[in-house]
Amino acid sequence: MQNITKYIVLILIAFSTQFIQAQENSSSFRINTLKELKEKISTEERDYLKSEVENIMLRFKNGEITEEKADLLKKEAAKKRALNIENRTAIINNKIALLERNEDGYYDNDGETSIAGFSIGGNSGTVIGVKTKGNNKPRRYDRRTYSELVIAVGFNNAIIEGEKIDDSPYKFGGSRFFELGWAWKTRVFKNTNFMRLKYGFSLQFNGLKPTDNKYFVDYGDETSLEVFPYDLKKSKLTITNLVVPIHFEFGPSNKNVKDNYFRYDTYNQFKFGIGGYAGFNIGTRQKLKYSVDGDKVKDKLKQGYNASNLVYGLSSYVAFRNVAVYAKYDLSPIFKDQVIKQNNVSLGVRFDMD
Repeated sequence: MQNITKYIVLILIAFSTQFIQAQENSSSFRINTLKELKEKISTEERDYLKSEVENIMLRFKNGEITEEKADLLKKEAAKKRALNIENRTAIINNKIALLERNEDGYYDNDGETSIAGFSIGGNSGTVIGVKTKGNNKPRRYDRRTYSELVIAVGFNNAIIEGEKIDDSPYKFGGSRFFELGWAWKTRVFKNTNFMRLKYGFSLQFNGLKPTDNKYFVDYGDETSLEVFPYDLKKSKLTITNLVVPIHFEFGPSNKNVKDNYFRYDTYNQFKFGIGGYAGFNIGTRQKLKYSVDGDKVKDKLKQGYNASNLVYGLSSYVAFRNVAVYAKYDLSPIFKDQVIKQNNVSLGVRFDMD
């Protein structure tokens, strides 16, 4: 039954692909697409002009250019956008005429104005093979917020009340954490980039591997470590949290000033971040691997294990370029309502990739 279903799906995909290709290769379809694109050109170029004028006026208000210079730049920008509308519209009109003269379609090989999977104006952002916008958009004069992907990995363990960390019941090398998230970084002050506010959301996976052939037992009101009746090949508890991290990031930066915009660059600089996070637990699972009478057994136990529903803690990092040494500590206990309090602690590396 599975093979039959697979073949049916493949056949449907093949027919769908042929249908889409037939639609895209149809002259009438492409002519209609070009006409729709032509209608959008004026609106797009006017929006770009509006952004350019806003940048010019911001430079004037900041005292970087005179009023006379601002008026001149606005006139030049308006002239450029008007010519863009004229030239881009002419290109589309020529393409439409070319297609209308050739009933079976026409395929050329002239780069940015290609009809087969065609694009107009060298922009990025393709819709049904037609590039509509992207590189023609003017740069924002002052960009204060950036976004980046956050990935962190490292060692995980617990600080237990009344015990030294050397006496931890969890394996130091085997207990690990992984974090995946998205962050925004905003410059706090207008005229300096020394302090940035970094915020976003992350999934944190905190793993704990008990020592001495032990595993976690959930008694409802309490979770304890007990010796497993068989020889364990693997025993691991994973607690997954969805959190909102907030950090204040400090460090020097280079200011790059161009004709119509400026940017702060921190790539080749040391950065220091300190802050915290808060969120909630979205899942707790224990994995057990062992053998019984020569048969291998794998158990995946999804229970609450009394893990704290609300999680919050402190975190910090020291970075150079996109790589940082990263540490976090849960102020909330790993397990709620326990006689002995345990708090999760992590140390690893973090990658902020913009």
